[in-house]
Amino acid sequence: MSGPRVREMTLADCDRVSEIRVRGWQSAYRGLMPQPYLDGLSVTEDAERRRALFTRAPAGLVNLVAEDDAGDVVGWACHGPYRDGELRTGDAELYAIYVDAGRFGGGVGQALLGESVRRCAAAGHPRMLLWVLEGNARARRFYERAGFRADGAVESSDVDGVPVPEVRYTRPLTV
Repeated sequence: MSGPRVREMTLADCDRVSEIRVRGWQSAYRGLMPQPYLDGLSVTEDAERRRALFTRAPAGLVNLVAEDDAGDVVGWACHGPYRDGELRTGDAELYAIYVDAGRFGGGVGQALLGESVRRCAAAGHPRMLLWVLEGNARARRFYERAGFRADGAVESSDVDGVPVPEVRYTRPLTV
């Protein structure tokens, strides 16, 4: 393989992106979220939501996919303006990045993250932020290797009655 090719996502990619996303949740969040919740995730339902979200994406939201040499989608990333309640800043946020579990360590995540960072820097965003589950050591190492650092902000959401803390990471962007 010569390396993944990153391109903008199309509506036709939604089913595959949902498969990667749901399987990614079920793998990466095992032990970090309630297992019945993870087991109940549906690729079909996620694909329906993904198609609806894709067709009414707000300005500035970018969905990217990575393809292997055969043209198969093996990863997905999404970024856009930083979300901080009603407050809007000039910062960018990486909303999601998922790689087919069989492709871990093959540069797919790096290619997707690199393209998101490049596009956000080119758009003039001063920095990129992201949220990662506190207990997701693999993802935290991935982001740290890419120059992101935890900035001390922590938020917790509730998943089936279980608190799931996330930490915020940030990285300055330069063109």
